[in-house]
Amino acid sequence: MKKGYDHILLYTVLTLLAIGWIMVYSSSAVVADITYHDGFKFLKKQLLFSFLGLLAMLAIMKTDYRKLRAWTYPILAVSILLLVLILIPGLGLGLKVGLARRWLWTPWFTFQPSELGKLALVLFIAYSLAKKGDRIKEFFLGFLPVLAISGIMIFLVVLEPDMGTAIFMGILTMILLFIGGTKFSYLLATPLFAAPGLYLLITHFHYSHRRIMAFLNPWEDMQGMGFQIIQSFVALGSGGVWGVGLGDGRQKLFFLPAAHTDFILAILGEEVGFLGMMGIILLFVILIWRGIKIALRAEDPFGAHLAMGITSMIALQAIINMGVVLGLLPTKGLTLPFISYGGTSLVVNLLGIGILLSISARGGKG
Repeated sequence: MKKGYDHILLYTVLTLLAIGWIMVYSSSAVVADITYHDGFKFLKKQLLFSFLGLLAMLAIMKTDYRKLRAWTYPILAVSILLLVLILIPGLGLGLKVGLARRWLWTPWFTFQPSELGKLALVLFIAYSLAKKGDRIKEFFLGFLPVLAISGIMIFLVVLEPDMGTAIFMGILTMILLFIGGTKFSYLLATPLFAAPGLYLLITHFHYSHRRIMAFLNPWEDMQGMGFQIIQSFVALGSGGVWGVGLGDGRQKLFFLPAAHTDFILAILGEEVGFLGMMGIILLFVILIWRGIKIALRAEDPFGAHLAMGITSMIALQAIINMGVVLGLLPTKGLTLPFISYGGTSLVVNLLGIGILLSISARGGKG
């Protein structure tokens, strides 16, 4: 029965979205004007992505989330197929940037299949947990099938290569299985068995190895891999408590790479200071609180697991992005949800919020 949407969640997300528009313009206007002769280039694209994402959110929030059960495997299959397609050079669908082939190219837009893969993985795990119930505690019937599908998707993402997203999907899988009641011994053994393979991959992909070394001591390679995080420190240090003023930051002027994407929080910290960053963190805390509340009030196990999965997906991405900007984690290439520039990520996250709102409208009051 329809109860009413979670308006606190909705207004929180819209607030984050509006802050994102302001910061995308502030962090990219000068660079876009000099590079493309259009200071509004990235803002216009972000507004377009936001419009598409909001349309998707409105459509899914008005749809009964339980209908997604029937679409779980088709969505999963499409997601895996897209991850495979971008890896086949002969098809000409994969857009290669540097050594990475992470984007699906079309004449109208580029699309990052791994972003859809995150949501598809959450949907699949939620469906599996609800369907298996207590059998998720069994290794062969419960735990292993979920781990196998997750492993296939992670392996395809590693081949792009995108180690950051692959590790993200692995951690997300472990979190959702833990919440679902999987035996802790299985969860503990999985990363131990995966550790040798992870080590070989990191050493094989020299770029990932250099990122870790730069994380451990960025000052050893100040003009190389350590440059980005050092410039992030400069931005955050310059902001102090109150910030230098919105639009007056200096690090976005070709000093800090990815200022409007992965490191937009550093520009925000420079311009609106520590208090501004605390405001952003508070908004994400509210989002996580409402997501957990929706999960606890869901009327069926599928809705509960799906709500926890989407909340965990957004929360984990925000935490990792903040950790990278603050120098607490190696650079991962993950955007800050709803604030960073990035079309696929923004649309998928808004789609996830739409599912959360659909669950809230059919759960308990409060």
